[in-house]
Amino acid sequence: MKVVAFNGSARKGGNTAEMIRRVFTELEAEGIETELIELAGKKMHGCIACMKCFKNKDRRCVVKNDFVNDCIAAMDDADGIILGSPTYFATLTTEMSALIDRAGMVNRANDDMFARKAGASVVVARRGGAMQTFNTLNSFFFIGQMIVPGSHYWNMGFALNKGDVTQDTEAMETMEILGKNMAWLMKKLA
Repeated sequence: MKVVAFNGSARKGGNTAEMIRRVFTELEAEGIETELIELAGKKMHGCIACMKCFKNKDRRCVVKNDFVNDCIAAMDDADGIILGSPTYFATLTTEMSALIDRAGMVNRANDDMFARKAGASVVVARRGGAMQTFNTLNSFFFIGQMIVPGSHYWNMGFALNKGDVTQDTEAMETMEILGKNMAWLMKKLA
């Protein structure tokens, strides 16, 4: 089994990546392979609403001049998907938005190809807006017929400077429990 995670932060290896890595620790302890894909610096743009994915049904977006099809292929190959984003003006980053818009359309155009995979969101905020970001990420999973494990709190941490989130002990514990619950869920789904 494999989980692929997408870090939508502009900071490679920053707080969002730290949170994802904490989930990975628990998944790997259960023998689940993990892969982190950083969206920082990648060329990506949103859906152009051409609807050709519904005609082609080839599990790809017709736009091929950016990084999104690599991400869609990684999602398709994985048993679980984690979407991580810092909170920018009370929502997710533009890179993450582009990814979920296009991957979501390709999913729907190809008979819900992500259905019944496990999906989890991870959010970092300085102070506010985390719930809106969390709900937006989870909407991708729910409309795609994916199964979402929970934790003992919402999957968010609070930080500003790179590495600060590791001092948020409740967030780190939440990620640990999320990783355990995701591993349990994936084994049940298998």
